[in-house]
Amino acid sequence: MEGQGEQGIRIGLSAVVIALRDRKACVLTTPGDAAPGEAGAAALPFGPFDPARDRTFERALRDFVTDQTGFRLGFVEQLYTFGDLGRASPRATPGPDRRREVSVSYLALTADAADAPQAEARWTPVLEIFPWEDRRDGPPACLAALIADLTGWAESDPRRQARVESLFATGPSHRWNEGQVLDRYELLYEAGLVAEAARDQNRPQSVDAPGRAMASDHRRILATGLGRLRSKLKYRPVLFDLMPAAFTLSELQTAAEAIAGLSLHKQNFRRGVERTGLVEPTGRLSAATGGRPAELFRVIDGDLSTGEALGLPLPAQR
Repeated sequence: MEGQGEQGIRIGLSAVVIALRDRKACVLTTPGDAAPGEAGAAALPFGPFDPARDRTFERALRDFVTDQTGFRLGFVEQLYTFGDLGRASPRATPGPDRRREVSVSYLALTADAADAPQAEARWTPVLEIFPWEDRRDGPPACLAALIADLTGWAESDPRRQARVESLFATGPSHRWNEGQVLDRYELLYEAGLVAEAARDQNRPQSVDAPGRAMASDHRRILATGLGRLRSKLKYRPVLFDLMPAAFTLSELQTAAEAIAGLSLHKQNFRRGVERTGLVEPTGRLSAATGGRPAELFRVIDGDLSTGEALGLPLPAQR
């Protein structure tokens, strides 16, 4: 953006890199910038795009993720472009001496969840950032207080009430939609129930704000990525991008549950996997289950990116 000066636009690139570690869905994070006197919140890998140096967005993204974390990205897909006013420095009032920050975000999945080579990079459990999204063991501990606060916030506004009922499935006519991660986060932000809302409005932060806060609007970007991934589980075989070369069906189900935040019906899940025709037995057994050895499977050779490759079923436990 030569010649724009401080009144122009700065393009930044952010990466949502998701892997499985210890049966948890985790996102690669780095330390975020801190306000004076505050500890830095976790951030997604992020860097500016230099039009004079960088040939493509994706090449620039790969380079700075490696520089910041030591991690080399595999397949990535563009996620969304974020350009809300004030997103880079929420405490500051944007003015003529500040450039507008536009962030182009990418989603990356990896089966390589080794410790990030850079000491400050971390694999952070996604459902610690969004604890209300974890329904594997029933309603999460934070949900009752959240619903009570949301109900009070929406009490005099029928439209707010309808959003709360729909997004959090509080009424008998609504079902939980695991893909609406961003919608739920934005509702909580609007109601002032997450730490970023207090930070951006220069208000004292509630000690009861659920989940782990993130720098800038990175929790919103991550919510977009998690929602996209959850939705794609149903129609694309993306889960295999998180799996090792050989895996048991129990490990595959655990991975699906870790991403979806749901407890899945074992037999229905396995029948659904078999119907896709995407996996085959390796002829080997795994003794890592701690009990009876389990059969190992692998993805059948082929291009999983074609329109013929199906997603995996998500039959919730009743």
